[in-house]
Amino acid sequence: MNNTKFQNAGRAVSTTVLLTLIVAGYEVFRACQSYRTGMNLLDIASFANADLNTYCLVLILANIILLPKVLLLYKENNISLKNEIYSKETLGRDIALGAVLAAVSSAVSLLSLLVNKGRTELAFAGWGRLSVGEIVLMIISLGFVSGICKEICFRGLAKRFCGDVFGESAALLLFNVLFGMLDWFNMGHSFLVGLLWIWGYKKSGKLIVPMIAHGGMNLISVAFYILTA
Repeated sequence: MNNTKFQNAGRAVSTTVLLTLIVAGYEVFRACQSYRTGMNLLDIASFANADLNTYCLVLILANIILLPKVLLLYKENNISLKNEIYSKETLGRDIALGAVLAAVSSAVSLLSLLVNKGRTELAFAGWGRLSVGEIVLMIISLGFVSGICKEICFRGLAKRFCGDVFGESAALLLFNVLFGMLDWFNMGHSFLVGLLWIWGYKKSGKLIVPMIAHGGMNLISVAFYILTA
């Protein structure tokens, strides 16, 4: 195995680790800042994204700032990111698979309601009614930026640049651990749905499947919150 593959794998890992540290670091800081005596772990975690506007902006900025590093890695290795994302021949089938996985992932999200029963009255009570600006910010950050940029990092970089070094399945699982760490406050939910998206990605070979599944699940969650707030 040549040094270029190891170097590419190192760059892919370091970029994704940096993204994880930036976002998770903000979440930990925000959660700890809200700590009060008597809180349990679920209570503390509930404050990780309590400041909705700042949280969404951190997601957007972290992904956008690191995106050029990702694009450069593909370009330097003469890999077409467009071809990694979709193929005209299988586009319809891949969109359908992504939509199905978005629905299944949303069903898995209902497990969070059971986990949240462990919270006390000290936990974050929720955002209340959202303004139009907040809804737009959530759609951009959770539906599009997370759905597209995070999938390129956590699934695309793993398979394309780390698969030959660690083994494809091992690389995807390793990056999924990082994915779960980035969203640590949802207590393993991201790791679980990430496994579904890995399956969809491996089945289709195209990033559009986990992109639609990820972005779709988040948009469904936003719609659910708006309707039930």
